[in-house]
Amino acid sequence: MGLPRATPEEIGPGRVGVVGAAAGALLVALVLAGLYLGRDILVPLALAVLLGFVLSPLATRLRRWGLPHVLAVIAVVAFALAMIGGSIAFMASEVRELSAELPTYQQTIKRKLASLREAIRAPGMFDGLTRTVTLVQREASDIAAAATATPSPSRVQKVEIQGESRSPLQNAMDGLERVASPLLTAGIVLVFTFLILLDRLDLRDRLIRLMGGNLHRATDAMDEAGERISSYLIVQLWVNLSYGIPMALGLWLIGVPGAFLWGAVAALMRYVPYLGPMISAVFPLTLAFAVDPGWSMVLSTLALIVVLELISNNVVEPWLYGSSTGLSAISLIVAATFWTALWGPVGLIMSTPLTVCLLVIGRHLPGLQFFDVLLGSAPALDAPTRLYQRLLSGDIDEAVELGRELAQEAGSMPAFYQDSALPVLRRAVTDYQTVSTSEHRLRLITGMEALLEELQELAPASAGATPTVLCLGAKWEVDTLAARMLAHALTLEGAPAHADPALANSAESLAGVAMQAPRAVCLSVFAPEPWRTARRACRRIQRRWPGARIVVCSWNIGDQAQVDPALAESLGAHAIAGSLVEAVLRARESLGADTAEWERASVPRDDAQRLRLLRSLGALDEPAMNELCDHAAKRAAAIFDVPAAMVTVVADNEVRVLGFHGSLRTTVDGQDSVINSGQAFQVAREHALCGHVIAQNEALLVPDIAQDPRFAANPHLRGLGLRFYAGAPMRMKRGGAIGSLCLLDTAPGHLTERDLKLLQAMAQDLMDAIAQRRPQADVEAADADAPNEQEPSATVGQVVPDP
Repeated sequence: MGLPRATPEEIGPGRVGVVGAAAGALLVALVLAGLYLGRDILVPLALAVLLGFVLSPLATRLRRWGLPHVLAVIAVVAFALAMIGGSIAFMASEVRELSAELPTYQQTIKRKLASLREAIRAPGMFDGLTRTVTLVQREASDIAAAATATPSPSRVQKVEIQGESRSPLQNAMDGLERVASPLLTAGIVLVFTFLILLDRLDLRDRLIRLMGGNLHRATDAMDEAGERISSYLIVQLWVNLSYGIPMALGLWLIGVPGAFLWGAVAALMRYVPYLGPMISAVFPLTLAFAVDPGWSMVLSTLALIVVLELISNNVVEPWLYGSSTGLSAISLIVAATFWTALWGPVGLIMSTPLTVCLLVIGRHLPGLQFFDVLLGSAPALDAPTRLYQRLLSGDIDEAVELGRELAQEAGSMPAFYQDSALPVLRRAVTDYQTVSTSEHRLRLITGMEALLEELQELAPASAGATPTVLCLGAKWEVDTLAARMLAHALTLEGAPAHADPALANSAESLAGVAMQAPRAVCLSVFAPEPWRTARRACRRIQRRWPGARIVVCSWNIGDQAQVDPALAESLGAHAIAGSLVEAVLRARESLGADTAEWERASVPRDDAQRLRLLRSLGALDEPAMNELCDHAAKRAAAIFDVPAAMVTVVADNEVRVLGFHGSLRTTVDGQDSVINSGQAFQVAREHALCGHVIAQNEALLVPDIAQDPRFAANPHLRGLGLRFYAGAPMRMKRGGAIGSLCLLDTAPGHLTERDLKLLQAMAQDLMDAIAQRRPQADVEAADADAPNEQEPSATVGQVVPDP
């Protein structure tokens, strides 16, 4: 009979955690040992994979041109060998010429060294100090020698041990072994590279099978790893060339012998992170020192190297790299040290691609997400969480400084309140009953009050305006803090408001409010059950100020698509708002203010050419075009899983819908309705979001229209109840957008950067299909009139860098 097996509950969580940590440490040790002990095989394999990433696009291009797969791989490998062999031959020839010239520089080197020696030995200001230190050292050495000296009974005879003499054959074998080792490694790399290129698809399938689990996640991981590594290698090539070519030309103009050799060495050595540029700089500096009897060539060479390093590190690399790897700076340094310790110089060269693979694995495999956190360049915490942590730590100065930075990045104070400050208070309310302590709550309230005072000084409201809006908290101090934010935002938006510390859940507290007749009262509520709290508070406010219109600002309702208007009436309020943008809008409505302050679509400069191109395509009057656009809208709605999608163009300052698919269920003025055609979206250009896409010729993503200050007050969008919009322009070859492919929803949504690029690609495919339906001569004639504009990148409210 076996012994009963203990359960984790019986063992205890502490011991289970210790066992798990020990198992994890053992696994890490085994992996590191395998990487170190197997470096003779793993290093050539890793080099072959790296070369495979570089050569695979060329092999794929040859296959598309009709060359058989095997012949394409052979041609690519032969081309790579020819390039490497040619480079080695060129460098060997240059080295041979320099070797022949070096003896002529010996006299110059001797004279310079002699002059340096004389300069060092010449009397100087530190001679007295040097002699004193030398004297003290000599005396100390004599005393130590006298203390340890022992009488020698006999004379000591020196014995010299000579190494074993080696025959010429043994020396030749040692030299052959030193040469054969790198040649053998190169041969293994060549064989691995050929096999990887030959069976690339099969190897990818096997790796996906090994990753197991979700096939979509494994495919995305492989694609992202390939894109990032290929992008890094291509960008690295351009960076190296942008450094090596100016280096060669500069050294040639200065007169340094072998200028093009040193330029090539500088370009190659930049593949070695950190150490490569320093090593490559030694050779031209040494040669300039040897050639020129004076110091002008050395100083000119040093100035050239410094200028090129500054330009490359501060201009070229940030411009070209962007976020091509997605690695943080510290992770690059740690990775370089780690892989160098394991695999030597080859590990230093390959540290970035290998670390990129770990980053991608951590991004797509849940069990290894710590790699993404440790290695990635993206912030580990989002802006609200960072601010929340600073407040909880009690470091008010640091929290205020971070708040100022986030407010400047947001571009406006209301945007900062909406995106950072209110989420902090929402997080604090969530943690109130679970993990927060009394000290944490005090730190949060104190720090947030200091931050709000600082921000009000940073963006002061105009003096002299009489407040017409009263902002009150319902129950807690966090409600009052949100009311202060709202009052500040309202005042900055032209609706003077006052935030009072009184709480609306107490009649005695309301009686002490100094403001006598506010036209509107904004009630800030963070309660878990906001409607019960709001109903009682609204009754007290109505009794205190009978003529005031009440706006309930429930910050916890989040992304609810629709709020039933009957709910506001049952609470005794004029309106309900779930975001700061919506609260400002509802408060202005309560005051009877003009709410038509929204961003209108502009007219592009080339609108006349765009209209000629649109008419030449026949997109406005051909039924076949409507069928094609309906099909594109149907496909987009299915792929992105949205209720509706459409294809639009702008003709004569009016948006026309060429294709529509789906239906949108919305509530307008308390009445449920369904939008199942594109007729509702055929309005003036300035009212339509598609007008912005066409005018800016770039993709537009609005996750929640009700919370976007640019479009929240748009009467057309509010009348439709539209909350989510994503649109991509349909561009012709020479630039200029004639239409857009759009995604629509009455609930807030979101698209990733990759999804937005896919939407742009689908819009461009539709544009190509439309162009193919017309005679090529007509399209080219109309397209030739359009200005040649550079194609802008897709944006999500701001510029998004490529991965």
